[in-house]
Amino acid sequence: MFATYVHNLNPVILRITDAIQLRWYGLAYLAGFLGGFLLLRHLAKRGLWVLKPEKTGDFIAAAALFGVFLGGRLGSVLFYQIPEAGWERLKEDPLMVLRVWEGGMASHGGILGLVIFTWFYAWKHRVTWTGLGDGLCVVAPVGLFFGRIANFINGELYGRVAEGVSWAVKFPLALAEETRETQDAAWQACAEIDPRVLDSYDSVERLAAMARTSPEMTAKLGEFLTPRHPSQIYAALLEGAALFAILWWVRTRFPKAPDGLLTGLFFLFYAVFRIFDEQFREPDADLVGPFTMGQYLSLFMFLFAGAFLVHAWRRWKAGKTGPGGNL
Repeated sequence: MFATYVHNLNPVILRITDAIQLRWYGLAYLAGFLGGFLLLRHLAKRGLWVLKPEKTGDFIAAAALFGVFLGGRLGSVLFYQIPEAGWERLKEDPLMVLRVWEGGMASHGGILGLVIFTWFYAWKHRVTWTGLGDGLCVVAPVGLFFGRIANFINGELYGRVAEGVSWAVKFPLALAEETRETQDAAWQACAEIDPRVLDSYDSVERLAAMARTSPEMTAKLGEFLTPRHPSQIYAALLEGAALFAILWWVRTRFPKAPDGLLTGLFFLFYAVFRIFDEQFREPDADLVGPFTMGQYLSLFMFLFAGAFLVHAWRRWKAGKTGPGGNL
């Protein structure tokens, strides 16, 4: 049914100027932080988190800045951009780390950033690190869900070629994956509709942007695109919705679960879901042996999962149950 659908969703909600735009990607982050704040405050009011409800807002704001944004950006640069362009690019242009709009974010980097941030925050405020992390891990999938939906709206991080899949989608940005001959033919066909596309020849992003404003060009471009898995939706449902449902159920069903259990379950199930859904995503970096970069990084999360689960088991054996407490 959807295999003939050519993706033409606009990533910009409101364009004020070329430099000032309201984008779905930014709105997704806002929705994730707002949802996380409301859910964490709810848990805090029920005594299911180590912080008081009134501290939730400050914690989320600091976690967003120092954990998600800083960690996610550094992860994108170190895990994806540097392996492709080399360290020389970073030496020549160190400010590239700050230009989020040019390179995006990496979820593994954001998770690692949050691990480091929560450790510092727990030390400063004298609460258990694992208890603090448990609450954050419960609500983190909400942000992952909205982020993946935004990836789909942007038409980025598209899936691999799908054969016999009725819900496959044709992504204009995936024209870069087609043969040189197909790309040239697509440009020439679109130029017959609007010659201006030749002004930015070889810029797939520009061609996709022009096609979004022209139904005729969108249809013509679709003739040269191969249907692909909407891998962003798969990730939203697994890494976002399913992971949140599991962790929320454990948190509310077992209120005295030992600190570290939910953090361990987060790392465990995120790794499993990410390794699975990466099978349907077009690799956006060089493979590491048989693994995509996302799968390779997820393997290390099993070590984190094991460490936190062992910690939780030891606390349970020692009779230390419940969400956190003082060090």
